[in-house]
Amino acid sequence: MTLQQMRYAIMIADCGSMNEAAHKLFITQPSLSSTIKELEKELGTPIFVRSNRGITITQEGLEFLGYARQIIDQYGILEERFIDRTSRKTKFSISTQHYSFAVKAFIETVNEFGMDNYEFAIHETQTHTVMNHVRNMKSELGVLYLNDFNREALTKLFREYGLEFNPLFACSVCVYLWKNHPLADREDISIEELRPYPCLSFEQGDNSSFYFAEEVLSTYDYRKIIKADDRATLLNLMVGMNAFTLCSGIITEDLNGSDYIAVPLAGDNRMTIGYIKKARVELTDLGRNYIKQLKIIGQKSGEGVVMLSEPPEMLTSSRPSGNNS
Repeated sequence: MTLQQMRYAIMIADCGSMNEAAHKLFITQPSLSSTIKELEKELGTPIFVRSNRGITITQEGLEFLGYARQIIDQYGILEERFIDRTSRKTKFSISTQHYSFAVKAFIETVNEFGMDNYEFAIHETQTHTVMNHVRNMKSELGVLYLNDFNREALTKLFREYGLEFNPLFACSVCVYLWKNHPLADREDISIEELRPYPCLSFEQGDNSSFYFAEEVLSTYDYRKIIKADDRATLLNLMVGMNAFTLCSGIITEDLNGSDYIAVPLAGDNRMTIGYIKKARVELTDLGRNYIKQLKIIGQKSGEGVVMLSEPPEMLTSSRPSGNNS
């Protein structure tokens, strides 16, 4: 099995057509077909099913392509770092659930190091993608949360993916809404009081398990729920529909503006914000600085945020005791 064979298979999957893939690879269709047949013979299983209407991917093919993409991505990182000497800038990338404070920490890191000698990337994305980005070294760090409901499931995945979870701070869960929302003047809001209003949830794509939800109380039976892909859309829906979402309560007004507030959710609901990294991999100076900026933001957040210093295993090995804290 060669890198070329894997690249060819990925191109076919992306194009959905043998002819189109051959055109983009600048080879003949018979040559491409022959290469894939040799790969399938070596694997002992078909990757594609050919028909008059094109190609479809087999279940075994989907699994193979998932691993092949990881290998090609990691080879690309090695090639850029050690072979392609024309790329002289050090790269730093983080992946995160949809947190404005994570973006704020990224901005502070970029401002401190400057962009003359560094190439930066930030990915606000789905929970499983955050883990995959760090697993495959597309990102050095990933920012996400644990609570009593998702802790056991995500910790199991962390171990399988060779990741470490490091806690930063614990937060009381808050209701995030427009400042003119009918409930905005409350000292706290119960989940029952929220039932008449639409709950906003970030779309998790194919990995839509409750454990990957960015919002706590993911198993609650909301009367109205709207899924979206980005923070800007959620903010618009809050204004236009008196919608709400559940969050950490760490607000970054200089990014989101002052039109939104966080009101504590009634009850004992908590979440632990932390970062994931590859196990046994030393952080870069940029990675350490980014974590420092996250801690600074947490310390400035005041009431409801508790800075943590416990070892990661103390927060990731306990068994869940419920589904809403």
